[in-house]
Amino acid sequence: MKQLTSHFPKAFGRVAAIILLALPLALGGCAGDEEETAYVERPVEGIYNDAMDSMEAGKYTSAAKAFDEVERQHPYSKWATKAQVMSGYAYYMNGDYDDAIVALDRFIDLHPGHKDAAYAWYLKGLSYYEQISGVARDQRMTEGALDAFDNLVRRFPDSDYARDARLKVDLAHDHLAGKDMDVGRYYLRAGHHLAAIGRFRRVIEKWGTTTHVPEALHRLTEAYLALGVVEEARYTAAVLRHNFPDSEWYRDSWALLDSQDVLTAEERGLTQTAVVPSEIKQETN
Repeated sequence: MKQLTSHFPKAFGRVAAIILLALPLALGGCAGDEEETAYVERPVEGIYNDAMDSMEAGKYTSAAKAFDEVERQHPYSKWATKAQVMSGYAYYMNGDYDDAIVALDRFIDLHPGHKDAAYAWYLKGLSYYEQISGVARDQRMTEGALDAFDNLVRRFPDSDYARDARLKVDLAHDHLAGKDMDVGRYYLRAGHHLAAIGRFRRVIEKWGTTTHVPEALHRLTEAYLALGVVEEARYTAAVLRHNFPDSEWYRDSWALLDSQDVLTAEERGLTQTAVVPSEIKQETN
């Protein structure tokens, strides 16, 4: 070991000398690279046209970067305003939804009354909408889509994008109602009946135009019966029968009430199309 260590400093000195000699060459190379990538201002039309060429070729990442460069080099030009929207579109087409939302938010904040603002809101809504996952997952994307589409419909009701936005608002509502139903069923299975009732009532009161309402009324009937609140269970089943007489959920609720022997003789004789008492009609109209 002593012999090896005695020779180590000399060997290290030779290596160090080689490194020191090579260092200026390496630094010179770095300087050359920096000169090659130095900032060069280009005409705005040239950058914008390059971005559009990339879009047409399906090179969305390159297109987005080029549109961003338009804004960076020429922030006060009319091309910069167009480039902000196109950047959002390029990011959206590439599936970079977070980047798309950032670009579109910037455009909306700077140009809320621009003729392309409706499209920007629509594209922002789509960027959230494409990320909506199953009802068992977090619903922040659904809420983001709903907010963007609601803004579009409220601010630009006659725009070309408002009709599709309204359809997607309905779908987003249905999705959020589905989330509440999923949580409510979990509470019902676990025996947390009051928590389940809260979720099912929320579906009826907040998402009353969705496809989940008939099941929510049936699950409410189940939960009320489990708590022994018979009159509420009967009333809820009657509302279900009045509003959704052809629903399987109505038949399930009526069968459940019958199995618990809580129906009157008159109620047992009712058909699924029978008229409900007037006070129930008043409550449900």
